[in-house]
Amino acid sequence: MLKKIRRALRIGNIDAREGNTIVINAEKLERRVALLEDGVLEEYEIEREGDMNIVGSIFKGRVKNIEPGLKAMFVDIGMEKNAFLHFWDAIPAALDNSMEEIHRQGRSKKKARPKKITSKEIPSLYPVGSELVIQVSKGPIGNKGPRVTTNVSLPGRYLVLTPFADQFGISRKIEDPEERTRLRRIMQRLAVPEGMGIIMRTVAAGKRHRHFVRDLAMLLEQFEDVEEVRDANPAPVCVFEEPKLIERTARDFLTEEIDQVVCDDADTTEAIKLIAEKISGRAKRRVHHLQTQQPLFEEIGVQKQIDEAFLRQVWLPCGGYIVIDETEALISIDVNTGRNRGSKNVDKMILETNIEAAHETARQLRLRNVGGLVVVDFIDMRHRRDQQAVYRTMKERLRRDRAKTQVLQISAVGLMEMTRQRLNESLRDALLEPCPYCAGSGKVKTTLTMSIEIQRELNTVLSTSRDEIGDVIVVVSPDVLNRFKAEDAEILMELERSHNGRLIFRSDPNLHRERYSVLDAETERRLVDK
Repeated sequence: MLKKIRRALRIGNIDAREGNTIVINAEKLERRVALLEDGVLEEYEIEREGDMNIVGSIFKGRVKNIEPGLKAMFVDIGMEKNAFLHFWDAIPAALDNSMEEIHRQGRSKKKARPKKITSKEIPSLYPVGSELVIQVSKGPIGNKGPRVTTNVSLPGRYLVLTPFADQFGISRKIEDPEERTRLRRIMQRLAVPEGMGIIMRTVAAGKRHRHFVRDLAMLLEQFEDVEEVRDANPAPVCVFEEPKLIERTARDFLTEEIDQVVCDDADTTEAIKLIAEKISGRAKRRVHHLQTQQPLFEEIGVQKQIDEAFLRQVWLPCGGYIVIDETEALISIDVNTGRNRGSKNVDKMILETNIEAAHETARQLRLRNVGGLVVVDFIDMRHRRDQQAVYRTMKERLRRDRAKTQVLQISAVGLMEMTRQRLNESLRDALLEPCPYCAGSGKVKTTLTMSIEIQRELNTVLSTSRDEIGDVIVVVSPDVLNRFKAEDAEILMELERSHNGRLIFRSDPNLHRERYSVLDAETERRLVDK
């Protein structure tokens, strides 16, 4: 599938079919970024003109009201809905549990340790009307406003700066003990201002001291700009805006593991090259502009994989499939063997299906950007070792997810429960809207159901208005009328005879299946309109 890219770009010995490729489609109203690994879509992000992705942005806000019962306060940050600040998020946080805390040498020991703040003290620390600097940790979803925290952090390429917290750490995803020891030594040598801290990101592995010095300098300069805007403007005001999709992609994805970046827009390609040039000359050389006759995503087969992200049923390579149902607070995933008949050993076949389902589940959660509580109903496995193998597979696949996840062991009834951090609207909610026909339910009443309901209504109308009404006109949708003609003609004739009346049926192609009207034929007076 990626052979076309390799041939068009003439990138020598790099075989894009076996490497990692970032594909960027930049149009006037929409930007899309896809990460392909060996031709398989693993990450997908979209940004449209007018979208406001405020996750990571920093605001100077004003406390509007405090709700002790909720242990939360609402902060005006200049948006339609006030931001939600839980008391826990207003307390200087302990180090993120995905990081290992590092104790720095040379820090001043004369300064007394600050008194530990409890949630009971938050209302007195931040009374109504007070100003505070907060960062958006979760964007507005549905009718809920954004969630914010006072634990501000500025992400760089290799480091995360915590300007208000003297904490140091290394991502736990860097597992090599020797590499962690090397990074600790580098961290001790970095000139971090008093009162601030840094966290080494996963991509820091293998980088030299000079990479961190340059990254830290850029972050400190960035924070100086934040302070200038904060001090010069009254609340509410945005003091730091999280970069747009293209800039974020260059910052977070353009690592040594990426073999090439392909973009279909010349100006966007040049912008990415300028960002990449600050990283390294090699990174810049991996960015290419590619013009195609048809849309880039269709040219290389990405669009088909994106379309599958909206399907309820997703097939697995073994012939099994998973069914994904998304609700407001819970995602349920059911695993089925489907057409998998590849082994006479039933236990082996079930394990194979469940292993592939674990791989695909982790991938689909990222592609669809869904979160909250996730329940996976795996096919029942008799042996505990098989359950452990599926659990380990899921844990390993979730490690690459940038959203925080927590997964539990498979229960006795074959269910795996997990949580996934929900930062923004899901892909489905961002691109789709409720169907005006079914009102978002995904289902409409059958023609049989409508026939029964209409007959019931007609029986009531004819019984109560028999002396005043002659002929009755019934207006229905075409498919309901077809049901009347093909299946229920005799029942309707019996209804006419029993009430000594006459029914006249008409169809309206613009009428919703679940709507109908009953009219007085003489005066066209509307008797029923449902």
